[in-house]
Amino acid sequence: MKGDTMAIVPEARAITFISTTDRARAEAFYGDVLELPELSLDEYATIYDMGGGAILRLTSNREWESHEYTVLGWSIPDIQTTMAQLRAKGVEFLVFDEENQDVGGLWTSVDGAMKAAWFRDPDGNLLSLTQTG
Repeated sequence: MKGDTMAIVPEARAITFISTTDRARAEAFYGDVLELPELSLDEYATIYDMGGGAILRLTSNREWESHEYTVLGWSIPDIQTTMAQLRAKGVEFLVFDEENQDVGGLWTSVDGAMKAAWFRDPDGNLLSLTQTG
């Protein structure tokens, strides 16, 4: 019975782990470009506040290789403004061979209810922005 048990995960704080081959370069991206507030820094990781109680743990991994799937994303209220702000800081949005994606990288669902855009961090990790409603 779900109602009779203590819910562990819904009460927990989400942590996202991102690997990098060059921590200083990645710290400049996540701290300066994405403007995530740094919570702590030690020899093992740099910890950032991602908002909503979630945190990002940036760790070094000399053998890290990026993948073709999204590893981290944000739900945002105004995707076009956010994209413009990130472009001004040098972020390039990816254009896939998708019917519903414009030349600037903004994908829109057929019903128009969702918009999304993808970009990479300096290590090639695929990140996304999503606007719903």
